[in-house]
Amino acid sequence: MSLSKRHRKLWPLLTGICLLMGLAGPLLGLVAPHLARAQSPHALIVTIDGTINPVKERFISRAIDQAVEDQATLLILELDTPGGLLSSTRKIVEYLLESPVPVVVFVSPRGARAGSAGTFITAAGHFAVMAPGTNIGAATPISATGEDLDDTLASKVENDAAALIRSIAQERGRNEEALEETVRMAASFSANEAVELNVVDFIAEDLDDLLAQLNGQTVITTSGEQTLQTHDLAQRRMNKNLLENFLEFISDPNISFLFLTLGGLGLVVELFNPGLIAPGVVGIILLLLAFLAFGNLPVSWAGITFIVVAILLAVIETQVAGWGVLGVGSIVCFIIGGIVLFGETTPTMPSVNVSRWLVGGIAAAFALSLFYLTQVIYQSRRQGNEPLRPSLVGMSGTVTGELTPRGIVQVGSETWTAVSLDGNVINVGEPVKVSKVYGLIVTVSRQETEDA
Repeated sequence: MSLSKRHRKLWPLLTGICLLMGLAGPLLGLVAPHLARAQSPHALIVTIDGTINPVKERFISRAIDQAVEDQATLLILELDTPGGLLSSTRKIVEYLLESPVPVVVFVSPRGARAGSAGTFITAAGHFAVMAPGTNIGAATPISATGEDLDDTLASKVENDAAALIRSIAQERGRNEEALEETVRMAASFSANEAVELNVVDFIAEDLDDLLAQLNGQTVITTSGEQTLQTHDLAQRRMNKNLLENFLEFISDPNISFLFLTLGGLGLVVELFNPGLIAPGVVGIILLLLAFLAFGNLPVSWAGITFIVVAILLAVIETQVAGWGVLGVGSIVCFIIGGIVLFGETTPTMPSVNVSRWLVGGIAAAFALSLFYLTQVIYQSRRQGNEPLRPSLVGMSGTVTGELTPRGIVQVGSETWTAVSLDGNVINVGEPVKVSKVYGLIVTVSRQETEDA
């Protein structure tokens, strides 16, 4: 009897084990093909185009990790870039030199280029290959605005970049003199010239031709010597994820400039109209996005300072009798800030700047808005103590943003920035009466106090 009870106690456990085993079969059937596919021989292919920045740096690092995890035969970087940040270039070179998986840098498609930073990256690959009609080189140090550097700074930056590319050439067995010329003399080579000078290894028409020429070649990586078997090798592509695409979008100079400008204005509106909430929240979000984008761009803090000063001068113009001088100064600072916003010195970065049309358009809209506001306020000042809108005086309203003593009131169908007449706090929902209007600000008092 006791044995029967013991068996009955074991039944739930045995049943659970059977269910798990029953589910394990289908699950393994789904997962096993994926694992087998991931670890089967293949070439992992990623496309690197546009400016080299921290987003590209992280993408290439992730691609190498993925190639290692999936036991890929090799990693192919399809490269087309005008250049990029030196800090990101150095990190990518480090990743390529330390990669346990053979890396092929393929400058393609036809008409592509490996300019500036791209020269360093191409030279750092285990195999450097170019498509017909491509070019490589022109890595002479310039400022991010495209201008030549002064002699002292140019010498320091040039020597540093030349030393880096020489060390890469020595590590990969490429032509040191020719690669150094791309830095010191802005030399640029066509695909045929690059092969003749041993700057790159060979020319390939496309990916299939590339893999055919790599078949049987020996390469030495940090994991040891490998002989490539690329005949009929499977090809798999890896794309940027959602976060990387988003960071690329906001890293556009024009987008980041818009975020900085609109974010600053949003905060100013919130500071002078407490209680609106939305402008402040949107302003903070846009500013955070702008500074996130600046991490991927050669930003000049002088440009940011000019834009901040422009916003402050515009605010002061609406509060004091600047009679237009502060407004003009604000517009001038804004234009200068937009022009010099991106100007950090880097030897591998192409020209980066905000569109002059965008700067001019926003500056014009900024000037018109400021002119309208100052005209309204100056009209009120010329009238002395006479109210700008006599019909508004004496009207009743409701506090919608706590007056401490400054806040927001609703008078009729309009929302106004308001201050308390006696300086006391007036809570949200309390009735008030307008005592006077000065510029864009109304002075109010509690309804019961005014009535008494």
